[in-house]
Amino acid sequence: MKKSSDDADPSPSASELISNKIAELGDWRGETLARMRKLIKEADPEVVEEWKWMGTPVWSHGGIICTGESYKSAVKLTFAKGASLKDPGRLFNASLDGNTRRAIDIHEGEEVAGPAFKSLVREAIELNKAGKSKSSKKAKS
Repeated sequence: MKKSSDDADPSPSASELISNKIAELGDWRGETLARMRKLIKEADPEVVEEWKWMGTPVWSHGGIICTGESYKSAVKLTFAKGASLKDPGRLFNASLDGNTRRAIDIHEGEEVAGPAFKSLVREAIELNKAGKSKSSKKAKS
């Protein structure tokens, strides 16, 4: 039996949308976002890529790890629970006043240390996992 074109899901996956966004940027911001995406995937090969909030790349594992936004003068990686993460590499340089999030703004010509960034990603995953187990313990009591 032949499938009609109506049977195929025409909507692209989140990963495809992120790849398209990187290609559309076509400048240092696309290169930066691609590099950070690669580091996230190296830190966690099981990371889930999502496309939320009308066009924001999101990386998750047991909850949101970080989002990746592009602006005219910066690529911003916002860690959902960044205020709870240790940052020995001192990568966080934006959204420092909030109680929950922390962000890394990367401007043209700047480079983020890969090992320190991957460490933050792994720590964010561990925090997500710990949060899940704590909430299930509370539900039982």
